[in-house]
Amino acid sequence: PYTTAAAELFRRAGAGKVNITVGISGTGGGFERFCRGETDLSDASRPMRVREAAVCKTNSVGAWRAFTVANDALTVVVNRENTWATCLTVAELKKIWEPGSKVNNWRDVRSSFPNEPLRLFGAGTDSGTFEYFTEAINGRARASRSDYSASEDDNVLVQGVAGTKGALGYFGFSYFEENQSRLKALQVENPKTGQCVAPSIASAQSNAYKPLSRPLFIYAKGSSFKRREVQAFLAYIFANEKAIATRARFVPLTTAQLKRARINFDLAIKAANRT
Repeated sequence: PYTTAAAELFRRAGAGKVNITVGISGTGGGFERFCRGETDLSDASRPMRVREAAVCKTNSVGAWRAFTVANDALTVVVNRENTWATCLTVAELKKIWEPGSKVNNWRDVRSSFPNEPLRLFGAGTDSGTFEYFTEAINGRARASRSDYSASEDDNVLVQGVAGTKGALGYFGFSYFEENQSRLKALQVENPKTGQCVAPSIASAQSNAYKPLSRPLFIYAKGSSFKRREVQAFLAYIFANEKAIATRARFVPLTTAQLKRARINFDLAIKAANRT
């Protein structure tokens, strides 16, 4: 969603003859195409993993650059008819989502909850959201029970949770915001403070919404970064990051994050122009 929003605004700003083609896939699938040299830029909801970097090097993708462009708050949602759950602990979420979990009823989550079947909806295994959520909640990336309704399309997950009384799911904050009239977001207890915190722009930027707040990235292929049109597009992003993040329904960078990102971008420009 981020690069789609950036490309739309870039075109409206009169980018001239620059043609931007945006495809959609999960972070893992995006890195596969990026490391095969098929794309110039790749959105990512997590850093590139060592094995992915090794593939990039094997395929001579060149010295890629990674830029932080926004923040997100993975949002745990339930059906609006759910009147019993308002805040879950990380331990309770782990009990639900850990590998081999047999929790299939809300009463199994907490004894005070009603005898209501629990139906789970979550990210597909090709998604950076899946990897981030499982690492944050279960302690290891990709460690998860498999008997849930999975999709790479967050709109499918929204439909599932909205249509099932006992449902629980997770996806990015933007999709909750777009559908908050149909869904209810749960607070998550911050393990360090013991306080229940709701997902929001403020809680994501302040790091209060832990462990489910995260930065979002754009990766640029080394050879592509030398091209003026790629530099122009990225320059537009860093000059308009708040408008782009808002349009994409992500959380804008903090002042400190934006300063670091712009310094990183300026250094990358200088390095590319020297070669």
